[in-house]
Amino acid sequence: MKKNKVELLAPAGNLKKLKTAFAFGADAVYFGMPDFSLRVRINDFSLSDMKVGIEYAHSIGKKAYVTVNIFAHNFHLSKVKSHIKKLKSLGPDALFVSDPGLIYLIKEIWPEVKISLSTQANCTNWMSAKMYKDMGVTRVILGRELGLKEVREIVKKVPDLEIETFVHGALCMAYSGRCFLSKYLINRDANLGDCAQPCRWQYEVKPKGHDAKFVLGEDENGSYIFNSLDLCLIKRTPEIMAAKIRAFKIEGRAKSVYYLANVVGAYRQAINISSDENISVSDRNKKLRYLYKELETKLYHRGFTEGFMFNSGKKAQNLNNENNIPNFEFCGQVINSQKDDKIKTVNNYKVEIKVHNTLKKDDTIELVMPGYEVKKFKLKKMLDKDSQEELIEAHGGGGGQTVFMYFDKNIPEYSVLRRKIN
Repeated sequence: MKKNKVELLAPAGNLKKLKTAFAFGADAVYFGMPDFSLRVRINDFSLSDMKVGIEYAHSIGKKAYVTVNIFAHNFHLSKVKSHIKKLKSLGPDALFVSDPGLIYLIKEIWPEVKISLSTQANCTNWMSAKMYKDMGVTRVILGRELGLKEVREIVKKVPDLEIETFVHGALCMAYSGRCFLSKYLINRDANLGDCAQPCRWQYEVKPKGHDAKFVLGEDENGSYIFNSLDLCLIKRTPEIMAAKIRAFKIEGRAKSVYYLANVVGAYRQAINISSDENISVSDRNKKLRYLYKELETKLYHRGFTEGFMFNSGKKAQNLNNENNIPNFEFCGQVINSQKDDKIKTVNNYKVEIKVHNTLKKDDTIELVMPGYEVKKFKLKKMLDKDSQEELIEAHGGGGGQTVFMYFDKNIPEYSVLRRKIN
């Protein structure tokens, strides 16, 4: 196995997601406080949480990046200045920034900080990349509108600048996420992290009178005309790595721990497989197709596209629904595992599981562990943590039950369980 220099970068919406991402193979995570990042909602990070997350990352030899990627208005400037001073004391490995003015402001306060240019700045050519480098940016997260040939040229023309690209996750129907629909329709500004995702709504197109004008109206019989497919480049991992891209980025700070475990785990394996000089091309591609199928059939998504990176001319819209329904449902996450010496049978590891959704006796279960190791079994026995009584079913509502299951080996913390639903 040759040395792998590609950084796998995962989203973190809270500390549990952060730890799950690291457990499944992320090299770095990114997160930010609601007021200064492009995720105002479903974002649990406070300054104290960020401190814990950064310290945890560094304690296991990983990196933590903080997003400060809003497009600031005048009234934001004093708030950002205060925020940067606080971040400096926490010591993140880099800041993600979109606004050129904020780059200057941040450099005045913290000259030595590493800055990654956010994809929101839509850097799409090597001259722009060089300009940002001259401004003090150390990494550019390229716009998602680029093809691989264009990316290679940027890498070649600005060789001492780190290049990061998205490889998986939701795509915005607007150019590099610069959308105004949410602000226009319900006064929630996407460029300040408060997008209501009107591109995911269902619409109908109908004529207005007898002229050529059309109006859009959300209706139960309408179509998802703005709804982009999700990006998935896992089968293209070898080609992207060959382009000497520094970091692979996964989108999804609002996604669940189950989503993170599966996507991060699958891409970790894809990078490892693509780095292995001893594996044949046919075996490598077979393994990559397997990982693609896992993501395609066992996660909620809008259908997959290779986006602009490998533009094949295929449609990139899901006109039928908001999400495709997977064959499996997230039903639990491992929070502890230890050997029980009182039990003399082979299944003597007592595994504590936090239930999400529903678990029932005789369910077909898949346990997904770090390394994307999948253990399949029929659920025959589980015990309530508090009463120690055997359960026929357990539920995730109201904070979720905690149950015990028994396995023949230690099950790593943060492993996730899914049950077959169709």
